[in-house]
Amino acid sequence: MMGLVGNSSKAGRWARLIGPEDPVWMLLFAAMIAFSPERSPAEWVFLPLLCVLQILEPKLPLFSGSRGILISIFLKLAFGYLLVGFTGGLNSAYYLIFLLPVVTGATAFGRWGATGITLLACGAYLSYALFVNWELYTIEPADLRRLCLRLTFIILVGYLTHGLAEASRREERRYQQAASQLREAEAAVRRTERLAALGQLTAGLAHELRNPIGTIKGSAEMLARSLPEDNAIAREMADFISSEVDRTNALISRFLEFARPTPLRLQEADLAEVIDRAVAQVERLCPQAGVKIYKNYSPDVKPFPMDAAIVERIVYNLLLNAMQASQPGGAVTVKTRPLDGDAEISVIDRGSGIDPAHLENIFNPFFTTKPDGVGLGLAIVSKLVAEHGGAIAVESEPGKGSVFVVRLPVQTPGGGSR
Repeated sequence: MMGLVGNSSKAGRWARLIGPEDPVWMLLFAAMIAFSPERSPAEWVFLPLLCVLQILEPKLPLFSGSRGILISIFLKLAFGYLLVGFTGGLNSAYYLIFLLPVVTGATAFGRWGATGITLLACGAYLSYALFVNWELYTIEPADLRRLCLRLTFIILVGYLTHGLAEASRREERRYQQAASQLREAEAAVRRTERLAALGQLTAGLAHELRNPIGTIKGSAEMLARSLPEDNAIAREMADFISSEVDRTNALISRFLEFARPTPLRLQEADLAEVIDRAVAQVERLCPQAGVKIYKNYSPDVKPFPMDAAIVERIVYNLLLNAMQASQPGGAVTVKTRPLDGDAEISVIDRGSGIDPAHLENIFNPFFTTKPDGVGLGLAIVSKLVAEHGGAIAVESEPGKGSVFVVRLPVQTPGGGSR
């Protein structure tokens, strides 16, 4: 039984080592030996070597990467050069063996690499002329044309192979780009579905919670008024109930803010002035020890129609998030610039950055890495930006900080650009 298992394992390894195209390579090289008019011993040495090299090339790590491919190309050139040299040189029937390194180079490298390898193969073939005793031999015009035709064939195959390889690479890049866009679209659809479901749930839940919360708060206030002055513990508990009810009510308000669509009130406003108000509000309400906010506004961003209150809330939330991510003594920069007909706002911090595994989820509701966070701040920002017809993106590197970029369309209500 053990011997049967061992034989099966060996057979499996051989099956993985020998691909379905390998017998075809063996058959083709055997056919070259069988049909050769040369009948030279060199054929039995160099053709098997080229066959083994062609079979092992995609399987051995030695031949992977640019350096490995170059090693394979030069080995093919060397074996092919010796084969052609021992079977007649310029008159050898094996001159087309130089197509092996040419095709390999044309598929693996760019235009200049493929050209260099093709010219190297042509030069190797022409170098046999150095070994001809021209005092005894002459080259006829027909032979010269035949030689030029052979070189033209080699160059033609290299050019065509490189063109096909480039077309294949372009298609692969187009496919990867389409796959990336599809993944982004699928993520956006999933996020939209979650937001829609969350909006319905939040609206219903908030309505049901508001009444009992109001009753609890009113009862706590009545209890606090009816307690004697000397019962400090009971009064403290009543105050605690009231403050926690207020915090819960504020959280419900944020849920509703996230769930309900925000109507836009577009009026022409100066983006720099709107951002200044957001900066002042952050510095006044949420001071962070030693964190400085720097402004870098482009004068090319002219006033345009916007909902100033919404844009101010967007910038406020991003600045607050950046300050919370910054260390004491750090800096946050907010900058603007025009870009492709849009107004771009960038909020840059030098904080801890965002884990790459979290980048896709940071705009999802209830996703947070903060111990006391709710996970609605960036979700609300993303929703407000989308309702304003804009887009938001983030670039981040752990330990080096993050850059949140908001792009808002600079359009009049009728759709014309300013």
